[in-house]
Formats: sequence, C-alpha cells, structure tokens
Amino acid sequence: MKRLIVTTLILLAAAITITVVYFKNLTPPGVRTSQVMRSIPGNAAAVFEFNNEKGFYDIFKGSTLLTAVAGKEKLAAMDTVRRLLLAASQLDQFFEGQNIFISVHPSNSDDVNLLITIPATNDFKIDDFTKLNKLPNSGLTITPVQNTVGLEYNVFVKSINKHFYIIKKDHNILTGSFSKELIDQSILYRDDKNPNVFVPLPEQQNANSLANLYINYAQLQPLFDQLFKNKNTDIFKSFKLLPALAALSLNYKNDALMFNGFTTIQHNHTTGYLNLFAAQQPVANHLKDIFPATTAYSINFAVSDPQKFSADLSQWHINAGIGNEKNQLFTKIKAETGLFLKSEFEHLLANEFAVVTTRYQEKYAIVSVKDGSKLLPIMMNISTMTNDNIGQFNYDKLPFYLLGDAFSIFRKPYFMIVDNYLILATTASELKSYSDTYYNRKFISKIDQYNQFDDLLAERSNVAFFINFKNSQSILKRDLKDTFFNAYENQVPSWKSYYAAAYQFTASDKNFYTNFCMRLNTIDSTTVKK
Repeated sequence: MKRLIVTTLILLAAAITITVVYFKNLTPPGVRTSQVMRSIPGNAAAVFEFNNEKGFYDIFKGSTLLTAVAGKEKLAAMDTVRRLLLAASQLDQFFEGQNIFISVHPSNSDDVNLLITIPATNDFKIDDFTKLNKLPNSGLTITPVQNTVGLEYNVFVKSINKHFYIIKKDHNILTGSFSKELIDQSILYRDDKNPNVFVPLPEQQNANSLANLYINYAQLQPLFDQLFKNKNTDIFKSFKLLPALAALSLNYKNDALMFNGFTTIQHNHTTGYLNLFAAQQPVANHLKDIFPATTAYSINFAVSDPQKFSADLSQWHINAGIGNEKNQLFTKIKAETGLFLKSEFEHLLANEFAVVTTRYQEKYAIVSVKDGSKLLPIMMNISTMTNDNIGQFNYDKLPFYLLGDAFSIFRKPYFMIVDNYLILATTASELKSYSDTYYNRKFISKIDQYNQFDDLLAERSNVAFFINFKNSQSILKRDLKDTFFNAYENQVPSWKSYYAAAYQFTASDKNFYTNFCMRLNTIDSTTVKK
C-alpha cells in the first residue's frame, strides 16, 4: 500500500513538473494577442492575424484570395521568409502554433509597407537565428547589426535577393519587415507610452477563428493619401473620418473573403458623420435595386427613424460650428419662398438615401421619399425649372444641410423626381441619363454576377459601401498613383481579380456590427436582363 502511495505521489509530481514546464514555454495566442498588438506601431491601418500552423497554409494553398490582395511578389517573399526562418527545423518549435500578425503601414515611398510580428515561446533566444548561418543550405545569411536605433538582424534571403530585418521586443515578440524604414520605426515605438490602438477579439472567439482582421479607421486617411494622387478622393471617405476600431473574423469561402465582427466607436473622439447612424435600428436595404448598371462605387445610408436622424444631424452641425450658417439659410428660404423647407423635407424623407458614382464619373444622390408627388412642388419652389421634370436648386449646400456630409459634393444640384425618389446630379444631362436607366430598368440588380455577390451581404444595414472593380477602373486610373494603378492593372492576380467589395455597418448597441466581403470574378456576365 505504501509503495502504491509513493508511486502515485511520484507520478503526480512528474505530471505537475511537466505541466509547469509546458505552460512556461507555451505562449497561447489568445493570451498574447493584446501584448503583440500593443507592440505594433500605432500608424498601422490594418492588421491581419492568423495561426502559424499547417492547416491554415493548406486551406489557402493555390488560392488567389490572399495573393490578389497582397500581391503575388510580396506574398511570395513573405512566404519564403516564413519557410526559411520560422519553419526551419532548428526554429519551428519556437513558432509552431503561434499567431502571426501582418500589419499595413504607410511609407515615404510608393509602396505599402508590411510588418510581420510573431511571439516566440519563452525558451527562444534571439541568437538562435544566427545558428542558421552554419547550415550549408539554409538559403540565408544572418548578420546582427548594432546601429543608432538598436540591435537588429539583417537577413539576406538569397533566393529572392532581398534583405529582411528582424528585431526582438519585450515579451519575446519578434518583428520583421523588408522595409528598413519601418523596422527602425518599430524599434523606436514604445507600447507603454501609447494606448492600444486596436481592440483584440475575445480570447474564445480568437481561438475559434481561422483568421482575423483589425482596422483602425483613423489611420486609413494616411494610407489613402499614399495610394491616391487626389487626397480628397471620396472613395470610402465617410469611413476614413470615423473615430473607431474594428475586430473582424474570417468566414472562409473558396471564392470570397468574408469578415464579420464589431466596429467599436471611440466616443471620446470628435463625432464623425457615420456616428449618427449608430443611433438607428437596422433597415432592410432596397435602394440599391435601382442603382445604375454602370455603378462604379456607392454608399447607401438607411435610417429607421428619419426625424431622429434629422435632429441628430442638426446637433452635429451645431457641434461642428455651422449651426448658425444653416439656420440663416433656411430663414432666407422661408422669407423668399414661404417654405419651412427643413421641416417639410424631414416629414417626407423615407428610410434610405445614397450617393452613387458611375463608370462615366457621373454622380447621383438617390433619396427615397414617402410621397414624390408632395415633394415635387416643394422642390420646384426652391429651384429654377429647365423643363417640366428637371430644375436646379437656387440655394447653395442644401443637400449637405438636409442629408449630411456625404452629400456635400452637390452644391447647387439639378433635381428630378421619379415615383418616390428624389434624384440629384451636377448636370441636367446626367439626370436625363439616369431617367433612361430608370425607365428602361438598366439596373445593376439585373446583372447575374452582382446578384451572386449581393447574396453574400447582409440584408439589413445602416451604412453600406460598394465598389465594382471593373466599373471603377477608369476612375482608379485617374486617381491612383501610377505605381499602384500599374500593379492593379498588370499584376496577376491583383485586386482586379475581384468582382466587387462591400463594407456594411449595422447599428448595434451604439456601435456597428460589421460585414466586409470581397468576391472573385466569375464568368463575365454584363448583359442586363430585360
């Protein structure tokens, strides 16, 4: 009996020892995520997180989903480093099963810099890298370099003739990049002096997710400034001005990248236009059904309570310091026309309104109203009519004051009303073009490939951005810097390999449930159904 007790105690002690050693050296991804993300420089616009295990790489092997987004050459170079470094037989024990974080950063050159960050197990030593120099077929030359900003490892990757730079940060977190500029910036970045600029997913959700995408909307503007010649491009404009952070999980499909999760508004920051929609309830989206077949990109807004939206918009204008200017305009309209325009328009405003840009660079505001026949005489009263159906506003900035920031491009627009829709454009000829679209049913919703894409999207939302890459090509050629457009047009695969992308916000507890979808092209189907 005594022997049995002694044996049991020995086995128990051995089990405890093994467990302690195991967990001492293990760095569970869910536990380390916050630490790792705090080490990433705060100018990251987005971070893509996935687990460094064979199953993930097998899923995307041969797929163009990620290659088209990151670029074939850039992704191949990163994979080469992964295979030669992280997956080397001498090192894989330190990195197997750890989560890899690839962050996107603006730079001073015509390139988008990527930073790779990964935690190692606690028994990893940074000089383990240099042991690879002793292997005859490692494909690498690794040199420790002490410079003015700290110690880094210069890894020359022979097969691609490139230098990859690595540094070690606190908590055994390794950071690497092909950009010397970015790695030096990362050395200088101190997470203890900066707040966490991303909101990590809950540990359980992270553990069950194939991959995650984190977005800092405040950093989208610097990234877009680097990509576009025109710093005032309206593509994704409203989202770039939103003070918020997103944490999204990947839902895998073999022909689409689909992420969903939450966008958390930073309420201690200056309120953006999109904040107004977080106070609404989700609304079924129907306005997109009458967008032109030539739609390049669009942003659709939906409100469950139009009068509350109008009241919130007025307060937003007051907070922005333009409340008096707005009141003076409507006072002038009352004096000259006898109309209480603001209240009468709000009474007739329905649940959806949108701004649409076509491949021909036409811009339309499409506004759903409760009764077009009642709105027509009101619009005629504040406009100069060019014919029985089309007129031009006599007053400046009315769409901005009535509907908000996204409609500021329509200063003194032309208007027409078809059924229960108010249509605005910058020229009368554009309205005639839309009239042909509307009455001959030349809608994007009549195209098969669009409907296949739309089936992947949420039926209800409050803000929805959509871009059709083929229809947007001429606009991207005009607006993107040459380096980025050439990559878009000539690389295979590239973003051009995708049919469309959509980004949806659905109000949820004063924040937004978020859906992001990009679907690859299928067999071209541009014929509009009759």
